[in-house]
Amino acid sequence: MNISFVFPAQLGKARTFLVNEVLTAAAKQQGHNVVAVDQAEFVVLFDEQIPANVVGKQGAIVSLEQAFTQPENVLTQAVSSAQTFANATQAAISTSAVKNIVAVTACPTGVAHTFMSAEAVENYAKAQGWNVKVETRGQVGAGNPISAEEVAAADLVFVAADIDVDLSKFEGKPMYRTSTGLALKKTAQEFEKAFKEAKVYMGGNSSAQAGNESSTNEKKGVYKHLMTGVSHMLPLVVAGGLLIAISFMFGIEAFKDGNIGGGLPKALMDIGGGAAFHLMIAVFAGYVAYSIADRPGLAAGLIGGMLATNAGAGILGGIIAGFLAGYVVKFLNDNIKLPASLASLKPILILPLLGSAIVGLAMVYLINPPVASIMEALSNWLNSIGQTNAIILGAILGAMMCVDMGGPVNKAAYTFGVGLIASQQYTPMAAVMAAGMVPPIGMAIATWIARNKFTTNQRDAGKASFVLGLCFISEGALPFVAADPMRVIATSILGGATSGAISLGLGITLQAPHGGLFVIPFVSQPLMYLAAIAIGSVVTGVTYAIIKPKVE
Repeated sequence: MNISFVFPAQLGKARTFLVNEVLTAAAKQQGHNVVAVDQAEFVVLFDEQIPANVVGKQGAIVSLEQAFTQPENVLTQAVSSAQTFANATQAAISTSAVKNIVAVTACPTGVAHTFMSAEAVENYAKAQGWNVKVETRGQVGAGNPISAEEVAAADLVFVAADIDVDLSKFEGKPMYRTSTGLALKKTAQEFEKAFKEAKVYMGGNSSAQAGNESSTNEKKGVYKHLMTGVSHMLPLVVAGGLLIAISFMFGIEAFKDGNIGGGLPKALMDIGGGAAFHLMIAVFAGYVAYSIADRPGLAAGLIGGMLATNAGAGILGGIIAGFLAGYVVKFLNDNIKLPASLASLKPILILPLLGSAIVGLAMVYLINPPVASIMEALSNWLNSIGQTNAIILGAILGAMMCVDMGGPVNKAAYTFGVGLIASQQYTPMAAVMAAGMVPPIGMAIATWIARNKFTTNQRDAGKASFVLGLCFISEGALPFVAADPMRVIATSILGGATSGAISLGLGITLQAPHGGLFVIPFVSQPLMYLAAIAIGSVVTGVTYAIIKPKVE
């Protein structure tokens, strides 16, 4: 019999490949041929979404997890319980004329979720028979850029972004906005909502386009504003931190003597510490304000952030400055009404002037003094922290990094670590990165020591997960989380907390907020840091290998 497997688009290519391989092998063992859906006599689906091109065919809907772990049994049961698919569940979309979809994806770090959600969107759209073009806004800029001709032909602009992105080229087109997480995990649902709720994008402040934003959406917006600031701050932190670390390689105090190394250590410290680190809080605050109030908020945010830096208010002062600047400028923009002849003065003169004056005075007289005291107290506490408290803090940060693999809790811990770099506190960042590397490496270890509990394809996925873990990409464990969420997350938290506790307990420092294995030479205690990562990963891998059920 000719069989075809139709997978949910949100799986992405990696999991689709894994499940398809095990099912194809099982089908061939049972004497079936695996063919394209239009040639199939029997179709296997994995959710309740019935595409129009399978209507009238025999088939069955099966559990994706069971298909992955018990492909032979699932396939036998599917054939024996065949049904005829009478109606498409997405008739209004699937049976209509071919649609032209353009999409934009962006996440705070511009690495994992940006590309994973892009893959899910592209797969789903192609499965529906639509024309699709997905532009990724990663740390290296726009990938696969959408042309003006493609924008003009688009029926829908689908934006999956956790940060504020420039969407000016889509003005006048129907647009739907969501997060990368929802686009990745609930692709079909989000597209269904998109065709019902898309509104014509009129330009300007993207947060004003949602028209129907509720208080819940505003809470989600707060996270988006913070992540926009973090995303733009990261390159400065990475560059500055590594340059300072290179300067320290000449000696911890070599930068104080201009004669050492031809003055290179001092020059590197001036670039990294004097320029990059001095700008990071200002850039963070500026882009938080930009996310809230668009371009008019940028000047007030940058100025407020720089005042926070100069006063020693650190990342906490930067957060307050960014939100204050954004909402002050947004309020002024909404309430200042000018005649048409003077309207052009508002964005380039009135809003930057009034916004910067209000925010600047508030920072100088009201906010900076108490916040600087709080940050000084925090720095003193971290400098004098006992080993027991350090272990507890490290365990908390490590556990947070492993709760949701790139989600809000993970990003909260990561932002805490990155923000303290500006206050010359480098131990939390080391603990955060060590813990973030544990889940994918731990899953790889589990596939090595309990091979009989994993299929060949799962073991191959473990190899990819290991490489991603070495690069500090926690999302490498997501395929395992999707298949067995409770056990994987629980064991990852255990291992991550272990690594974080060891790292912070030993006082290991790291001035670079990303890079994984590639920044190990810049860690204060490289061998002990590798040991912390290895111990946490082994804890996760061994524990998961023990509690994972054997594949039947």
